Amino acid sequence: MRYLEIDLARGIAVTLMIIYHFIFDIFYFSSQFNFYWLAALGASAFILISGVCSNISYSRSKNFSKFARRGIKLFFLGMIVTLTSFLLLNKGFILFGVLHFFALSSFLVYPFLRYFKNRKFYLLSGILIIIFGICLSGLRFDTSYFLWLGLIPNNFYSLDYFPLLPWFGIILIGIFLGKKFYPEGKRNFKFPAFGGKIVGLFGFLGKNSLLIYFIHQPIILSILFLSGHAQFLSAFY
Repeated sequence: MRYLEIDLARGIAVTLMIIYHFIFDIFYFSSQFNFYWLAALGASAFILISGVCSNISYSRSKNFSKFARRGIKLFFLGMIVTLTSFLLLNKGFILFGVLHFFALSSFLVYPFLRYFKNRKFYLLSGILIIIFGICLSGLRFDTSYFLWLGLIPNNFYSLDYFPLLPWFGIILIGIFLGKKFYPEGKRNFKFPAFGGKIVGLFGFLGKNSLLIYFIHQPIILSILFLSGHAQFLSAFY
């Protein structure tokens, strides 16, 4: 059973992602680009929703294999992104992007859901992880072995970087919200039955967010190229 409000929220997050990447591609070489807040907002929404859905999924089936299959699938998709970005980008190819983050989180979230039942634990733990991760983000280290954790090596640059610290904290807060509003995987509040084309569009985007993640950038770049904004192509060779 799908919940309309979750699909709508995810669809809005997809829209924010598309808008951000469209603006980013246009201003790729411009120092005037200052829309990173939009990327953070969209990513936070995605990750928060993922936490809510993880709690709902666990409530309906406590089988670890379901989380493991999702993690393996996302890992291989993330590796495709890494390989593609390495082959095409001049710099900033993706080492631990959002798909890698979701893949690892799929494995890590299961023991949390299994052994910790108090929802306040998720809220407090999430906040602490976010604060700790933000503090770490200003530091640089001489090793890249803990890149996935949030220990950023010297001279590191990537177009997409989502370490566990602080982003896993947002998943935990999402689990808190899931336990609060969807106990045992069931909605405990009334949500109006919206309709119309706009609702249908956002719902479609939310249901197909992974596919859209993969195809939206090639579509955006094609539109920019056909409309005469070809300068971004110098980033690829």
